Amino acid sequence: MDMGTIGAKWLKKQGILKNLDESEEINACTVKVKVDVNGQDEDWLFLFKNETHNHPTEIEPFGGAATCIGGAIRDPLSGRSYVYQAMRVTGAADPTVPVSTTRAGKLPQRKLVTTAAAGYSSYGNQIGLATGQVSELYHPGYMAKRMEVGAVVGATPASHVRRECPAPGDKIVLLGGRTGRDGIGGATGSSKTQNVESLEECGAEVQKGNAPVERKLQRLFRRGDACRLIKRCNDFGAGGVSVAVGELADGLDIDLDRVTKKYEGLDGTELAISESQERMAVALAAADVDEFMDYATEENLEATVIATVTEDPRVHITWRGDTIVDLSREFLASNGAPKHMDVHVLKAERWEPEWAGETLAERMTSLVRDLNVASNKGLSERFDSTIGAATVLMPFGGKTQLTPTSAMVAKFPVDGETTTASAMAWGFNPYLMEKNQFAGAYLSVVESISKLVAAGFAHRDAYLSFQEYFERLRTEPERWGKPMAAVLGALMAQMDLGAGAIGGKDSMSGSFEDAEGELNVPPTLISFAVAVGKAARATSPEFKGAGHRVICVEPAEYGDDYRPNATGLLETFDVIEKLVGDGAALAISTPGYGGEAEALFKMCVGNQLGVALVEDVPADSLFDPAYGSFLVELADDAELPASTDNISVELLGTTTETYEFAAAGETCDLTTLQEAWESGIEGVFPYRTKVETEKVDAIDYQAKDVHVFSGAKLGRPRVTIPVFPGNNCEYDSARAFTAAGADADVFVINNLTPAAVAESTHELAERIRKSQIVMIPGGFSGGDEPDGSAKFITAFFRAPEVTEAVRDLLQQRDGLMLGICNGFQALIKLGLVPYGDIVDATPEAPTLTFNTIGRHQSRLVRTRVASNLSPWLAQCEQGSDYTVAISHGEGRFVASDEVLARLIANGQVATQYVDEAGVPSMDLDVNPNGSIACVEGITSPDGRVFGKMGHVERRGEGLYANVPGNKFMPVFESGVAYFE
Repeated sequence: MDMGTIGAKWLKKQGILKNLDESEEINACTVKVKVDVNGQDEDWLFLFKNETHNHPTEIEPFGGAATCIGGAIRDPLSGRSYVYQAMRVTGAADPTVPVSTTRAGKLPQRKLVTTAAAGYSSYGNQIGLATGQVSELYHPGYMAKRMEVGAVVGATPASHVRRECPAPGDKIVLLGGRTGRDGIGGATGSSKTQNVESLEECGAEVQKGNAPVERKLQRLFRRGDACRLIKRCNDFGAGGVSVAVGELADGLDIDLDRVTKKYEGLDGTELAISESQERMAVALAAADVDEFMDYATEENLEATVIATVTEDPRVHITWRGDTIVDLSREFLASNGAPKHMDVHVLKAERWEPEWAGETLAERMTSLVRDLNVASNKGLSERFDSTIGAATVLMPFGGKTQLTPTSAMVAKFPVDGETTTASAMAWGFNPYLMEKNQFAGAYLSVVESISKLVAAGFAHRDAYLSFQEYFERLRTEPERWGKPMAAVLGALMAQMDLGAGAIGGKDSMSGSFEDAEGELNVPPTLISFAVAVGKAARATSPEFKGAGHRVICVEPAEYGDDYRPNATGLLETFDVIEKLVGDGAALAISTPGYGGEAEALFKMCVGNQLGVALVEDVPADSLFDPAYGSFLVELADDAELPASTDNISVELLGTTTETYEFAAAGETCDLTTLQEAWESGIEGVFPYRTKVETEKVDAIDYQAKDVHVFSGAKLGRPRVTIPVFPGNNCEYDSARAFTAAGADADVFVINNLTPAAVAESTHELAERIRKSQIVMIPGGFSGGDEPDGSAKFITAFFRAPEVTEAVRDLLQQRDGLMLGICNGFQALIKLGLVPYGDIVDATPEAPTLTFNTIGRHQSRLVRTRVASNLSPWLAQCEQGSDYTVAISHGEGRFVASDEVLARLIANGQVATQYVDEAGVPSMDLDVNPNGSIACVEGITSPDGRVFGKMGHVERRGEGLYANVPGNKFMPVFESGVAYFE
């Protein structure tokens, strides 16, 4: 990886990379940027990181994938940033093959892909991290060992970060989770070749994730008052205490007896090297320790002083009073003896992609059924893509939400409003790189930057980070030649395009050995590209309307290995960026694995539009690799850019109302192609209703009287938002209430000790008494998984003092309550909806249970206002529908026919899931959880308590720009206006 980052050093010396943030801390890649915060530019740090957990995911797919995203978060988190968006790129062999074909010592590919997806999404969804893009690559070589890659972006105001060298007498605080035996040997294990015994012998090497604890760390590190006390910080990864603490200062005295443990029985060695996750080591001045501890307690985090910085440059570790480590810093910094290796780069081959068929329709059908082209919507929807109310481009765009985006784009996590966004894209083709590592890695860089440009960002603002994954190299020169060729290709791409790789991660253990021989992963170098720009420039690939010209802009010259001429590529980037800036580009896509044919097809499906290509476009050219080219849907009044010596600009065709793909004298029915595309891997990742569903009636209740506040009018009502362990929507909820004109009071519940629980119970009751509104936010509160939602919240509200405070709010002071998602689950289990009071559960009470599809669902849905009974809907138009984010695994509303009829008659069914025409339906595309009567939200009898599944708090200017619909539902404004 050192070779892969030489380019950044050269570019910096040339004055091209000007905004790198460099320090002695070992954190994520960091760049200095300007961020618009409430109309004012501020200095921020932008951080990004990619991480693999190939070995642990192959051994234990749920835990390995879960801790992959957890580990990726920790690096930018240790840089005191708030991680706000993630990407997942994975590699597997064909998961559709029969389980009976599984090799000895291996888990079936179907088990691997589905369980790893469950693990990564479980962790990400619980911690409250938006996953903006999910891609799984399929290649026979990944049978050797699965590829599990997570990449994240984070940011923080520069004023929050203090970087100083710890001084003698400073203290090292262990913050967050406790230490166990999990992960011992994980780092070394991930460097070994696996064999038939690995599955049974290496399970202890897999870390055990704890997303709610890392969420608490995120909250603490979002606080400027806490972060400004930290001189230096390190996360706990490979090597545990010995590395995380050992890297903070030259001289250290570490007391392992002070390390908090998950259980008794750990010896000194285990305490020193355990890689248990969700822990941070922070260096503080001794005088700042108590203040920092107070902040940690406020965020419900354990914190313990475990070491002291010493003047003597030695790492001294004691356990039970005995010295077990005493090493000089000079020795530790020596990095061991130098090593040398002979390298032989073999002659490259040419990748010749082929899709079977004589006619265009046959070739297109073969292409869209290819697992690397087929729709992965059923996989992606398991991952929360909207938490944080910052997602600018949904993973899938258009009215059907089917066109995949080129890059993930999200606004920065500011307190207030911003117009500044980041983008991340990836590039890699395992089949191309298998044949030619040099060109393959070069084109990985080209593809990643091209995707950024297609998404509306500037190539001059791009930074890179690489992920390498190769077979076990041993001492064979030919094996060493593969990563050598790859990093040289990536290096040349950096030099040619002026974008530097400022970080990366490598793994050279992608081999599996058994009696049948050796399996090896394909040579892998994934390029991750990031950039910062204006959210308003974000551009998506789905065609926007019929009758628009579609052009192809590409470098005029390509080599035999598919590499575009660098000068032409840079000029092409400039043309595309100007089209975006001028508002001339309605949709942009850059071809990848499946060439222009794949790109055009996917541009069509989002809004069910067709395309007719001009007569002189040969069918064969549609399937050729065309990295660095761009397909652009032009606005009606846009001028066609001119070709030059370096770039070619051609009219490719026109978008059509008719849902057909017309080219080379043939016409393909896109409905048929779409069905083949959607069914390609649906057997592994289902997401559609397969049978005809029953008809559902639309509910339309007109209340004669809507409840009016009986108290004295208030200018700014106060809202109490309790944050239980695992809740993750509090920032979005508080921002929405503040924007609506309320004062948001966010209160973190502390459950570290019985005394803390009692104190939090009393404090919550006190805050409720001082408030006019109580809002229970969404998330995954303690105990949700696996037995059901909101159990801890429910128990807390049933505490007598809290119950009485709620009753006082509702019965004496005419207040309001709102619960969204997890909060709705709490309200319904408490009886606050539909009964309006905290009551004991009865067999006939309605409930919320697991989605009929049996997994988490995240997407945008349409909800229709079915009743005007509730004050929470006073500013919503009766019968109108709104496009709202959903993200839940237990949102299916269930009630007996009698109870449902009573709720409808009373006007308590507030909202229903509906289709594009405003009609309720039991189709999964409309009703994502299978709720009876398409119920999305219900109220108390007088409407003052409102529970709903859709996340109306996840809103903001410019969000979800690639999906049509009215995304502003004035629930918060209605609640605030009730008191005015």
